[in-house]
Amino acid sequence: MSPMTPAHSSPLTDRPQLGLRERKKIKTRTAIREATYALIKEQGYDATTIEQIAERAEVSPSTVFRYFPTKEDIVLTDEYDPILLDELRRRPADEPWMESLRYVMKLAIAAATDEEPEAVRLRSHLLVQVPAVRSRMLESMSVTGRMLGEAIAERTGRARDSFEVRVFTMSLIGALAEVSLYWAENGFEDDLNDLVDRALDVVEHGLAPEKP
Repeated sequence: MSPMTPAHSSPLTDRPQLGLRERKKIKTRTAIREATYALIKEQGYDATTIEQIAERAEVSPSTVFRYFPTKEDIVLTDEYDPILLDELRRRPADEPWMESLRYVMKLAIAAATDEEPEAVRLRSHLLVQVPAVRSRMLESMSVTGRMLGEAIAERTGRARDSFEVRVFTMSLIGALAEVSLYWAENGFEDDLNDLVDRALDVVEHGLAPEKP
């Protein structure tokens, strides 16, 4: 999948110039997403329909479905997954694994919050408030987990279908899902980078007893 047209330059979005066809796809996807966000702000998630989104984005409903199988997929975003995995594979071979992961996750946070901070908050609100969005996020993250598992297997020299790789990968995915939910539930007051660090600390070291 292609990254959305960036509003700002970042290590994730500084990529070679795309061809006309890819740029048109990005433009269409962005128009559909922006229309969806605007409608949800105006009238709420449940009241927003695919037909309304298509009309606002000036495309046909079939075009919306060509890019996004469900309304939940419009709200959620996974365009950066392949780019993040590529960045992860580019990290130095002798760099500690969790350090590489922290670096890439902070790139993702910077790219998302710099380009569309309001959309990031809206998605996080919907994850908390709309069960269908939360359910779709978990399905999507399972796919991301399989992709991440391949990178972990490569880095650790284990088989792709290793039980340990699968458990570790889904522990990461679950931790990162909770980062989004916790951030929204607490009014976006916490620093996202700090939450990611804390989540990865728990995955890496386990849950230490609370100090009295």
